[in-house]
Amino acid sequence: MDSQSYRPVPPGVGMQENFFSLDDILLSHERLPSRTECSFPRLGFLEKSIDNQDIPEGTKMELPLWLAKGMYERKRRVLSIDHPKVYKEGWRTVFSADPTVVDLHKMGPYYYGLGSQMLHFDSPENPEIAQALLQTFIGRFRRTMDSSQNAYNEDTSLLVERLDYLERALFRLGQSGLNSFQSWEKGHASHLTASSLVLNYRKRKIGDLQA
Repeated sequence: MDSQSYRPVPPGVGMQENFFSLDDILLSHERLPSRTECSFPRLGFLEKSIDNQDIPEGTKMELPLWLAKGMYERKRRVLSIDHPKVYKEGWRTVFSADPTVVDLHKMGPYYYGLGSQMLHFDSPENPEIAQALLQTFIGRFRRTMDSSQNAYNEDTSLLVERLDYLERALFRLGQSGLNSFQSWEKGHASHLTASSLVLNYRKRKIGDLQA
């Protein structure tokens, strides 16, 4: 009988959150630089830097992602959102040169998740940000999985400390697969089981055929 009290729920994919996921809950509290495009009467107490009962137009502050998404409207501009520095052109240039040298956990730690959420906000840089996210993931994926497959029964703390949370999850999956294979190869397991990624992919394919 499985005694595990909590089964981790994976985060959502791309711009869609999964509110049963602890990772997505933590991600939603990441703070974004913002600027008010209108005044907010009697809400000055929410911003410590304001000695006024109102929040005037043009006030710069940092808002958690969940609040920024809730307040943001494309038709009636009440709030404008700026990109965190890791998604701006200077850092995109660094990632395009060699994404493997960057400490994503220090810069993030939800680099891919937050970057995907930033696409909710209108910006002419959105296509470049989306491309940078994809190319960074591709550029770092092979090293992440190679590391997970070459660290059997070793301390992996140094290998994962520079990874963002998505990459850490992939690393754990790679380690789990390696450990299962090693156990089977030594005769400690009677059979190999399919990866959860493969099982989920098969379910999606079956669903597509039945649709």
